[in-house]
Amino acid sequence: MSAKQRFPKPLVVGPLKQPLKQTLIWLHGRGSSGPEFGPDLLTHAINPNGSDTLVTRFPHAHFVFPSAPLSRAHVYNRSLTHQWFNNWKLDPPAQEREHLQVPGLQETTKYLHTLIAREIEMVPGGAGSVILGGLSQGCAAALVAALLWEGDDLGAVVGMCGWLPFAGRMQDVASTDEDDLFERDDNAEDKAQDAFNTAVEWLREELDIPARSKSDMLKRTPVFLGHGVEDDGVDVWLGRKAASCLKDLGVDVCWKEYEQLAHWYSENMLGDLDAFLQSRSVAQ
Repeated sequence: MSAKQRFPKPLVVGPLKQPLKQTLIWLHGRGSSGPEFGPDLLTHAINPNGSDTLVTRFPHAHFVFPSAPLSRAHVYNRSLTHQWFNNWKLDPPAQEREHLQVPGLQETTKYLHTLIAREIEMVPGGAGSVILGGLSQGCAAALVAALLWEGDDLGAVVGMCGWLPFAGRMQDVASTDEDDLFERDDNAEDKAQDAFNTAVEWLREELDIPARSKSDMLKRTPVFLGHGVEDDGVDVWLGRKAASCLKDLGVDVCWKEYEQLAHWYSENMLGDLDAFLQSRSVAQ
């Protein structure tokens, strides 16, 4: 079965008004689906008086909610569930059995790249009008897909209550002063060896997703990451680690923490997300 056949058809909502100006692709967390996750997110208030939602703030947007395929989750005793990739427990430092992530991240990244390319063709503003984001494991998958995206610059990347797979490993390989242990050809010394390219090259090798060309798209793309301090599903430490890693790689990251918030979003988080996108003209 091909990757396209394994991934259910996405839920698509909008635009509320014509013409189409933006596409927002949102990935759900493990155990959910696009049709389950999407409607609640779109109807959730983003300000105290409840007068605005993401739909009213982005009336010209195409909201796309893909669904992860069903697979066995090792962390749930191999129970069958919707997940973007398999992984083990996320307790810090969250590096145990990292190899479990590789097949799913590889498949999901390729699927998301196809989905992003399709949406770029549909929206008049091109790649700069496409926003990629996700919640929890969906955030993790979105960040990896963004790091490995080789097309034109996206408008923004956003994540809620999530983490960055292999964050510690990427920081390690990017900061080493030793000889490049990952060189595979005679021209390796002629390639750019800055922190971002070194980390991305390592991630590509880990996931076996060869590069068609050099791309540092994410270094030119604004990233928003929000996380509840009381999150008992994905510890806030993991969100901080994701933000720290991306900043070390030269990515423009806006990091926000929310007191008394567990493993979910809130009106404050969505309000900050809206303000972030508006301030960077992504919503226009």
